[in-house]
Amino acid sequence: MTEQTGEIFDLGYQRYEGPREGRMRARHALWLNGVRTAIGLGRGWQSKVLPGLLFLGVIAPAVLFSVGASAVDPGEELPTHADYYWIVNIVVLLFSATTAPEMLCPDRRDRVLDLYLVRPLTTTDYVIGRWFAFFSIMLALVYAGQIVLFIGLTLAADEPLEYLRDQWLDIPRLLAVGAAIAAFATSIPLAISTFTIRRTYAAAIVIALFLISVPVASVLSVCEETEDQFGTVQECEPVTGDAAKWFALLSFPDVPMHINDLVFDEEIDSPLAELVREQNAAVPVAWFALLTAVPGIVLWWQYRRMAL
Repeated sequence: MTEQTGEIFDLGYQRYEGPREGRMRARHALWLNGVRTAIGLGRGWQSKVLPGLLFLGVIAPAVLFSVGASAVDPGEELPTHADYYWIVNIVVLLFSATTAPEMLCPDRRDRVLDLYLVRPLTTTDYVIGRWFAFFSIMLALVYAGQIVLFIGLTLAADEPLEYLRDQWLDIPRLLAVGAAIAAFATSIPLAISTFTIRRTYAAAIVIALFLISVPVASVLSVCEETEDQFGTVQECEPVTGDAAKWFALLSFPDVPMHINDLVFDEEIDSPLAELVREQNAAVPVAWFALLTAVPGIVLWWQYRRMAL
């Protein structure tokens, strides 16, 4: 009869004796992971190409503005920080449309959301962590060019110290508008990304929303004046009549730009912007707040529903 025997092996397991940092540490790790994901760290070089190109896309206008400012004659009008935001706004929105789905879609596709929630994290923690991670990247993107532009305009001035003294108010203005653009470009793409696990589908929907809204708003609110054979300008009436100034708000890429014009107190030569300026300043501000807050609530609600 064979006698059963047993052996004990010391595998070296040790009880963790280090600091237990809890929920805040988990939130920070989630935020850091989101930042790394947005800029392609930890993945192949292909994932870094598009963020790199778009980053160059927001830096290049600032460099050109700075070089141009140093070449203009004294007394000529210099490019402004408000002008810069109008130029790079479409690049920022394109970056958000193509990168935001990367923050959410893979986690749901690979079914790892439950693994996050095993940690001391709630669904709200996850949503806030992802939102702030992408918001941080967008903020760095819009501020990077403005910093280059501000330094360039200061150095190009005949009296840099005098320029700083005269233009110091531009600093809080560009910070405020940059935060508004970053928040707007964060909420909508992330909210749309909650409805699909396919990154390409989410990106296509966001890009289509931004691009299609511009001609739709133009058709409904803008008409082109023509000249008759005698050179007399023929006035035209928009198809929506007096409501044209409201339909001008439907151009989604211009929504944060209306805030830009209000903060910098500038009037950009744009037919849609001119129509919006006919309204009380509270209207474009409220519209911006609505299109930023509601997608954020949709984002949170979708993940709350998934967790139930």
